Amino acid sequence: MQPQSISAVWDQVTGVQADPGHGIVWATAAVALVAAGPAFVWHWTRNVITIAHEGGHGLAAVLTRRRLHGIRLHSDTSGLTVSSGKPHGPGMVLTAAAGYTAPSLLGVGGAWLLSGGHITALLWAVVALLLAVLVNIRNAFGALTVVLTGGLCFAVSWFGSAALQGAFAYLSVWFLLIAGVRPIVELQHKRRRGGAPDSDADQLGRLTGVPGVLWVVLFLVVAIAALTTGGRWLLTR
Repeated sequence: MQPQSISAVWDQVTGVQADPGHGIVWATAAVALVAAGPAFVWHWTRNVITIAHEGGHGLAAVLTRRRLHGIRLHSDTSGLTVSSGKPHGPGMVLTAAAGYTAPSLLGVGGAWLLSGGHITALLWAVVALLLAVLVNIRNAFGALTVVLTGGLCFAVSWFGSAALQGAFAYLSVWFLLIAGVRPIVELQHKRRRGGAPDSDADQLGRLTGVPGVLWVVLFLVVAIAALTTGGRWLLTR
């Protein structure tokens, strides 16, 4: 999309764009699967999932009227979101539960937009969400990661051809849907070895009295349901 008037930009954002075709849809799914696969690739691509994870915590904290103090993203792909408020109750539970479910829920929301042909709207929504995360980042690596990710999305949405925008949008959504499952499986592996005593699932267990493993199961059910639903929307448009 080349630079143009505000009204033309708005028409583009709210309008419907052409389907990139089944070949591109399947190809982007395959690339997303690879991006969420080998460890040497996953070490880099997992940062996108960490942004979504910590952003989910932050959004839930704000929506439940907790005070959000900041988000930190680390080079080992871990992250930390700090908020204050009641140390128990629905707000704390929702904030703790939002992290592992956020990538998959964002993915299924993106798939819904793409199923209606709103490719540009999706890309701009992603940029807006990344800006919201950026203003709450409290460390240099986190800021660099979000700026690079947001800059890439903006560049594609503003300067990219229709074909590039479509391919990038589908790749992004496929990645969120597919890669949203892996951290949950990794979490349970760590829990089995006793390596994650303060994980989101274990915090939720202490908050609710429901065993942490059941929270992991819930996270996995949400992720698989999102992948199934979102994948169907992407493939049947």
